Amino acid sequence: MDSDLQRYLDDLVTAARDVLGAELVGAYAAGSVGLDAYQPGRSDVDVALVSAGPLSQAAKRALVARLRHEALPCPARGLELVAYRRAVAASGTPEPGFEVELNTGATMPFRCTLDPADRPAADGRFWYGLDRSILHHSGLPLLGPPAGEVFADLAPADLRRLLVEALSWWLALPTPPDDRPAPGAEDAVLGACRSLVRHRDGVWLAKVAAGQRLIDGGDTSEVVRQAIAARHGGPPPTGGQARAFQRRVRDEIAGA
Repeated sequence: MDSDLQRYLDDLVTAARDVLGAELVGAYAAGSVGLDAYQPGRSDVDVALVSAGPLSQAAKRALVARLRHEALPCPARGLELVAYRRAVAASGTPEPGFEVELNTGATMPFRCTLDPADRPAADGRFWYGLDRSILHHSGLPLLGPPAGEVFADLAPADLRRLLVEALSWWLALPTPPDDRPAPGAEDAVLGACRSLVRHRDGVWLAKVAAGQRLIDGGDTSEVVRQAIAARHGGPPPTGGQARAFQRRVRDEIAGA
């Protein structure tokens, strides 16, 4: 692991323990860190904290104050942190169910949400169940027992629904004209690849690894190759290419 990242994660766990004490029963790296695909300068840092029970408003605010970028500088684009009660982590629920959500970083818009009811529906409510599924399969323990013992996976029907919701959300975002390269379209394509591999093969992979698995398995979609190449400096797919691929993946997962 990148040494700056390791120090940051160590300091984050220490700060969280200072605030929560014995109430903190686990801390786990998710996303690119958990999937061993972290890229300095490109990746976010995704962390899930697990508390023994519900957190008070004072504890939630103290946690945000200690972990926000201004207090604990994040070496990546930013930190995406979510805290859950142990019972929610173990439930396999598709609902958000979090205690605290914090997005903070030098180039990341600040977000602090202390109640799932305050999460705008337009921003998507599918993230949390999918993230806990990824944690179940590949969360990296920073504190506490193995992630697979703490986070339950989603039921198949809930997984399918949340994957379809996520793809629909991405498709609804404004994009450049269909015939022009669209910065960020490579991540949209590779995110769809990851969803498709999870649906077909039952495993969560990093985005590039998921795209490569589809290619190795005989997928002839040129947009996947282009998306992988864009990660290494090539031009991104066009908006039209990305949306067409996302629709294809959504339809397969939905069973259309």
